[in-house]
Amino acid sequence: MFTIEHEFDATVITLLDEGTAPLQEDITINSFAECVTIEQYDPRTDRVQLITLSLDQLRDLSVALDLPEGVYQLRDATE
Repeated sequence: MFTIEHEFDATVITLLDEGTAPLQEDITINSFAECVTIEQYDPRTDRVQLITLSLDQLRDLSVALDLPEGVYQLRDATE
């Protein structure tokens, strides 16, 4: 299950784990104009862990999910 909310400066997506136990903590994805952040509460440290991706890194990740093992570099169609 997931939710999508549009806030003033970001789109916020929250992913809830509905799989089999043990369940993972919710993941919150904040999409800003210049970057994307991913947050997840870590019960071992009692802190929220934060990862920030540039828009290029996010693009690479979305492409990488469908590719086999290897090293890749994306280029513009004009190159």
